Amino acid sequence: MSGVRVLVGTRKGAFVLTSDGKRKKWDIAGPHFAGWEMYHVKGSPADPNRLYASQTSGWFGQVVQRSSDGGKNWEPVGNKFVYDGTPGTHKWYDGTQHPWEFKRVWRLEPSLTDPDTVYAGVEDAAIFKTTDGGQNWTELPGLRSAKGDLWQPGAGGMGLHTIVLDPKQKDRIFVAISAGGAFRTDDGGKSWKPITKGLVSQFELPDPQAEVGHCVHSIAMHPARPNVLYMQKHWDVMRTDDAGDSWHEISGNLPTDFGFPIGVHAHEPDTVYVVPIKSDSEHYPPEGKLRVYRSRKGGNEWEPLTEGLPQSDCYVNVLRTAFGVDSLESCGVYFGTTGGQVYASADSGDHWTAIVRDLPAVLSVEVQTLK
Repeated sequence: MSGVRVLVGTRKGAFVLTSDGKRKKWDIAGPHFAGWEMYHVKGSPADPNRLYASQTSGWFGQVVQRSSDGGKNWEPVGNKFVYDGTPGTHKWYDGTQHPWEFKRVWRLEPSLTDPDTVYAGVEDAAIFKTTDGGQNWTELPGLRSAKGDLWQPGAGGMGLHTIVLDPKQKDRIFVAISAGGAFRTDDGGKSWKPITKGLVSQFELPDPQAEVGHCVHSIAMHPARPNVLYMQKHWDVMRTDDAGDSWHEISGNLPTDFGFPIGVHAHEPDTVYVVPIKSDSEHYPPEGKLRVYRSRKGGNEWEPLTEGLPQSDCYVNVLRTAFGVDSLESCGVYFGTTGGQVYASADSGDHWTAIVRDLPAVLSVEVQTLK
């Protein structure tokens, strides 16, 4: 029988949750790297037992870890992230120019076809690549050439947090930066262009035509339709049908269009999920009711999913990378909260249960469907 492995990164370690295809009973392993912030843990689509993890600490810096046995054992790999050439400067919070400084790895995105090839999104925002399993990392500097001097940190820093690989065009990659915007390459990372037409950020950017500086929270794609992407922005839920060349709003009847994660059903490209929170200053669910919203029509029309989720006195948040789906026949949906719960639904969101509670605040949730 097929199984599921859920990789959970938290403020104080990483956890590996496993179950069979029924997804009723879960085994919990961890914490790995106890006490460390685990910004992201992700497995290779080409080799599910090859995992990569970003381990970071304000005291001890950044470490990239690798596992070849599904997370039972780990080894540190290369951790030298050096910007190409003379790094230059970018905008700082106060509008002055500030030198580029490497702080941490926000995202690790393994290649769809090669377990030794991985992309890393870092803070200060840049994209790096390894082709030797993480031993050596090289920047793809063309990204910072896309008006990088105008990028400015969001409240949580200037991190490249989203990397989406096109399964049909191997040289096409989408990335999102807080608060630089969204970008696309069609040549494997040599050159990049902003893909922000249609985005409006009236509170952050007075110029409605601004190409960069939008605070994009996350982007999701269904592999069968790589030209269609869904975006959760600082405000607004957006969609593009032309690979980012233009965007239109699909917030529709959501109670608020502010949130962090966005996800797509494994088998239904028009079924989309978001987790609205009250506002950019109040990071908790409206009315203290934890609700995932689902659209089966590619946006605009949304229904709240509440069965099994707390509907009173709940003031947790769900961060941008703390949401995932499996690809079993009855698609499973998963998310983690800043209160340390990981919720799962084995029926596309109709019913939820907490598969683990009382973890440290959850930073990332990635899901692997195992044969």
